[in-house]
Amino acid sequence: MTISAQDILNARILIVDDQQANCSLLEEMLREAGYSQVSATMDPQTVCALHRKLAFDLILLDLQMPVMDGFQVLDGLKANAVDDYLPVLVITAQPGHKLRALQAGAKDFVSKPFDLVEVKTRIHNLIEVRLLYQQLARHNQLLERQVQERTAELRESEARYRGLTELATDWYWEQDSEGHFTKVSGPVLEMLGLRVDTLASSTVEPAEEGWNESERQALQARIASHSPFLDVVLNRVHANGVTQQYRVSGTPMFDSKCTFIGYRGFGVEILPRRHD
Repeated sequence: MTISAQDILNARILIVDDQQANCSLLEEMLREAGYSQVSATMDPQTVCALHRKLAFDLILLDLQMPVMDGFQVLDGLKANAVDDYLPVLVITAQPGHKLRALQAGAKDFVSKPFDLVEVKTRIHNLIEVRLLYQQLARHNQLLERQVQERTAELRESEARYRGLTELATDWYWEQDSEGHFTKVSGPVLEMLGLRVDTLASSTVEPAEEGWNESERQALQARIASHSPFLDVVLNRVHANGVTQQYRVSGTPMFDSKCTFIGYRGFGVEILPRRHD
């Protein structure tokens, strides 16, 4: 991220001082330096309204003013801030006011009587920081929109994937990060040797007759360890000699931050055959 010299000179600047001579001096200095959007007011009560309307990149604020002093102006600006960066450079003749002004939210200070070279340097630096802050905020907003759009695309893709998978397979299941079943389609639990009283909990039930228990235990171990696997064969031989075979696949699921959020699996039944 870079800020050009012209960007800085195009910054909107407001001078706030109850002394006309000080306003004129600062305004003339800034215009001679090339700043093109400089305005001034001797009425501190108008500052918040002006800032809401024009969103100044820098406010040069005198602290000692009648009716409403600079600290009250700072409080008003903070109460109406649209972001957490308060673009204020305070002007004071009281050394004891400097720390208080910084604690009140001002970004820097200059002392009276003015050292014009110092004032111009501090103004330039503060405007550069302010513009960089705005640029960073816009960049973050763009990234956030891109993340939201990408998340929506992923959710749509996930929904399509799930729908197609359920259509193309005999059974399908999903578990959350704690291993609880959240979605079951087809005879999943029978094949896995599980019983689910509710989709929020699961318990192991005794093996049913005919299943190859070593195959099923190996499959359960893969699922319990969140391991990905593809086309693992699971066999069951019925009393009439018919063998059912299932080709099973499973994969862990992760969110956009690569955090494990669950597990899912699917499979198809291979055509049964009778032993001779």
